[in-house]
Amino acid sequence: MYVVVTGAAGFLGSHLCERLLAEGHRVIGLDNLITGDLENIAHLNSNPNFTFLRHDVTVPLPDLGPVEAVLHFASPASPNLNSPFGYPNLPIETLRAGSLGTLNCLELCLARTARFLLASTSEVYGDPLVHPQSEEYWGHVNPIGPRSMYDEAKRFAEAAAMAYHRKYGLSTRIARIFNTYGPRMRLDDGRVVPNFIRQALEGHPLTIYGDGSHTRSFCYVDDLIEGVYRLLLSDFCEPVNLGSPQETTILEFAHLINQLTGNQAGVIFQPENRLGDDPQRRQPDIRRARERLGWEPRTDLAEGLRRTIPYVKQKLALA
Repeated sequence: MYVVVTGAAGFLGSHLCERLLAEGHRVIGLDNLITGDLENIAHLNSNPNFTFLRHDVTVPLPDLGPVEAVLHFASPASPNLNSPFGYPNLPIETLRAGSLGTLNCLELCLARTARFLLASTSEVYGDPLVHPQSEEYWGHVNPIGPRSMYDEAKRFAEAAAMAYHRKYGLSTRIARIFNTYGPRMRLDDGRVVPNFIRQALEGHPLTIYGDGSHTRSFCYVDDLIEGVYRLLLSDFCEPVNLGSPQETTILEFAHLINQLTGNQAGVIFQPENRLGDDPQRRQPDIRRARERLGWEPRTDLAEGLRRTIPYVKQKLALA
């Protein structure tokens, strides 16, 4: 296919471009580079089937040729309050990527009779009252909270995708992506995986906010991209959870990181310092992905971390 990927220079976008090219598709990658990094796609530049355009998807898209699919992955995604790349510090840009960016992608698909795939998020469930979270759950989201620019942008994007599907019969897909990790993550992402690995490699105790009993479910990036690719090739239009159903406490995760890195500094506990409405538990119900896509994660958490730690070590050496 002739495929457009927005957010192509980001963590997930770059891996997605790589996979699509490996499958023989022609890929046009778009990114405004607010949070993306050209280094993530430098190895793709020699591929004759790959073209990169620096473009902001909140501006109407140029003529990109005979497009057959658009995968919309463009958005700030880091909750880090202390990073200029975090969505709390890019609130308007985040809202525009989810609203105007989504509408522009949908209009392109409508004009070309192309299929559309939205990278949505587990954040649409908010701080969930239902556990684990299935696609039928409507969520528990604060629309004016400190995370709302990201949560509500993605919720709007889902609504827009379904509106175009219902009104115009547009072929749409929605991937609700849960915590994903792997090479090309930003080290200043503010999330627990890069934070813990960095602290461990630097020989520091891993900082746990609260008592470590809150949970996450970590999916290795290759598994996630496999799910996205299967969803793209499917004909299923409603949201599909993509993530690991293996729930891990933050304390357990910290001990695993220390074990894999040989860090002897242990852990320290600090008072809970959540970005408001940050969920205490997060675990996807992936029955729909299993039934509709024949998909589930294959990479063990320890193995995925073994593949990720060398990348973080290399980035720290270059910093």
